[in-house]
Amino acid sequence: MGLLRHLAMQVPDLEKAAQFYETVFEMERVAEAEAPIGNAVSLSDGVMNLTLLKFPDEGESGRINGADWAGLHHFGFVVENEDETARKVDEAGGKYFMKLPAYTGVDVETKFKDPNGVVFDVATHSWPLEKK
Repeated sequence: MGLLRHLAMQVPDLEKAAQFYETVFEMERVAEAEAPIGNAVSLSDGVMNLTLLKFPDEGESGRINGADWAGLHHFGFVVENEDETARKVDEAGGKYFMKLPAYTGVDVETKFKDPNGVVFDVATHSWPLEKK
């Protein structure tokens, strides 16, 4: 069984978005990352991780639509066996998309697309739920 534990949203202003979720929902900032493909702030309520993503205006990135677009980027499941999950994804009509490179501060995840093209991650590790 996979456990939904991660939502990622692309936002045009990381700090403004992070402050909103910290103030309104009392989420805790648990991690921050800077990487060539984009920057991130991870927040948690202790069960779910909400990662806010800001991608560079140009060059290769995980950006969906334009740099000022905001919305759900992907979601992630914690699974026991990535290879078995990949097999099930393929058999059910999904497709492998990419594996994140191992940048400092960025969790490595395998990304897939469901039959509708919606991106999701699978990983055997959870996402940050508390400060390290």
